[in-house]
Amino acid sequence: MTVSSEALHIMIVDDHELTRCALKHALLHQGFISKIHVATHGKDAITQLRQMSPEHHPDLILMDLHMPVMDGWAASTWIKEHYPYIKIVAYSAAEGGCRQALQQGATIDAFCDKGECTQSLIQTIQRVL
Repeated sequence: MTVSSEALHIMIVDDHELTRCALKHALLHQGFISKIHVATHGKDAITQLRQMSPEHHPDLILMDLHMPVMDGWAASTWIKEHYPYIKIVAYSAAEGGCRQALQQGATIDAFCDKGECTQSLIQTIQRVL
């Protein structure tokens, strides 16, 4: 595995509980991920980040783009401005995918379509880190 010898911390930001639970379950079964935080929307993610000490920040955030309260576009921009070292993978079923995310102003490191298989998501995470 090319990631790191240290186990990674990830935050899943998605407004659908079933998606959060399925992703958490799938990711925790990977040998290189040890801790997963979950947030229900962008503002929730930002609140959690502000309350964490820097050593507890996630290495990567898996960010849905369409959410209530604060969407992934606004949240990713804020997070990258304040925590530029945190990698962000947009994980969305948005029509147009990555192209739309970038046109809408999402500040992300990579994009993975929700329709892709789990292995594709894992490969995207590994590539970013």
